Amino acid sequence: MKVEKSYIIQSLAIIVMASGFFLFFKGNLPKKIFSEEKTDLTNVVIDSLLLEAFEKQKLAETENSTKLSKTDEDKYEDVFIVTEEDLFSDENEISFKGMAFLDYFFSKLYQVETDEKGRARIAYYGDSMTDGDMIVQDLRKNYQDKYGGSGVGFIQITSESAGSRGSVIHKFSSNWQIQSYMNVKRPLRPFGVSGQVFFQKDSIKPTWVSYQASKLKNLTSLNTPTLYFGRSNNKHAKALITIGSDTITKKLEATTLLNKLKISNTNINQVKIQLVAADSIPFYGIDVSSANGVQVDNFSTRGNSGLPLSLLNVGLMQQFQKDLDYSLIILHYGTNVLNYGSYNYGWYTKQMSRVVAHLRQCFPKASILVISTADKSSKYDLTMQTDSAVNPLVKAQRKYAMESKAGFFNLYEAMGGKNSMVKWVEEMPARANKDYTHFNFRGAQAISKMIYNQLEEGYVTYKKKKEDKLTSEKFQEKRVSKEAKTTIDTISNEN
Repeated sequence: MKVEKSYIIQSLAIIVMASGFFLFFKGNLPKKIFSEEKTDLTNVVIDSLLLEAFEKQKLAETENSTKLSKTDEDKYEDVFIVTEEDLFSDENEISFKGMAFLDYFFSKLYQVETDEKGRARIAYYGDSMTDGDMIVQDLRKNYQDKYGGSGVGFIQITSESAGSRGSVIHKFSSNWQIQSYMNVKRPLRPFGVSGQVFFQKDSIKPTWVSYQASKLKNLTSLNTPTLYFGRSNNKHAKALITIGSDTITKKLEATTLLNKLKISNTNINQVKIQLVAADSIPFYGIDVSSANGVQVDNFSTRGNSGLPLSLLNVGLMQQFQKDLDYSLIILHYGTNVLNYGSYNYGWYTKQMSRVVAHLRQCFPKASILVISTADKSSKYDLTMQTDSAVNPLVKAQRKYAMESKAGFFNLYEAMGGKNSMVKWVEEMPARANKDYTHFNFRGAQAISKMIYNQLEEGYVTYKKKKEDKLTSEKFQEKRVSKEAKTTIDTISNEN
């Protein structure tokens, strides 16, 4: 009994001491377990322009001693306040959506809906959030279900996420030479519309790419597939086109800045393209979209901040625009910009404003929609909470959207705001992954629906204004016609 009593006393003493140590050290632990100091980026997949921007920002902050700590976050709330002089619509800053700036896209959509012809086309640029056609494939489905159209759109030659994409079966040989705007500033030939350019690497092993339509609704065929490639002095290049059991040889005429080869004049299920003596010719991808309805192209690149879009060649993009005719450019970035030691994202606002201006040169007339970063969780006080950098970045993104006269979708607020990512991860069934950053397929569907609904609300407003204007114009025509008839009758009576 004495032994048991001794053990009990010792156990209680240990518990008391442990509790005391915990309470003592808890007050001295950092609020955020993971440091906000700049992360070692050596092995991180992230674009080179963003790395340069981080280095310049770090240098500027060091020189000016303006680097902020976690406790300074609240002081930064007013940095992105937009004055009345900055506003280009009658919306206030907090609720800004900027749907009035998407009129060109809405006009194309109106033509598709009312005339049942023509095409409204969307280029969706993003990072790993849209990897494997996540979010984008659901947006495409929503639009095509309502307004018509079919096909997955423009597909580049190779893709890092081809294996995880269900909207198209995409395969390719391993011997393509790839240059991406993520890590190359001056490519051998201009980057294509997806931000990459591809070359035949050798003439010994076959260099090929194949595409097969999926079984998903609206995506069951490759619509009149067309291969896009650039200029070269190569006069001997050919492409072996295999459709089913038939293989034909077509010459590649690479004489202009942007060239295209019609693979088939009809819709097909699959195709394989093998290059022959095609060295030095830059290849870009294949377009398999229908000529009507709505098309949505996915140009996702892991690690992208959006800054590399400034490297797109204006002349080449204008050639793509003549052919593909984008009416809306979506910019969905932010994940890779968070957590690099500062809440000051003024530099990002300035640089992305320049990116938008550059895109307006590349794709004349096209409307632009900015999608903010989603909520992202980090560990504070041993619990997962909204990362302290999220809110300042959202404000920076909203600011450059407003200043650039672009639409804005606040993804952070749409999914629930503060600590919403924790909820999306921990709810059953989950809508986000355990990295507390990326959505799973359920979450992607939900986010896509939110984006679609906001765009539809904007379109309804546009349509009402347009139809009211048409009604007013018809009324004016009738009034003028009636007045003219009255004048003629009066003159007749006088005579």
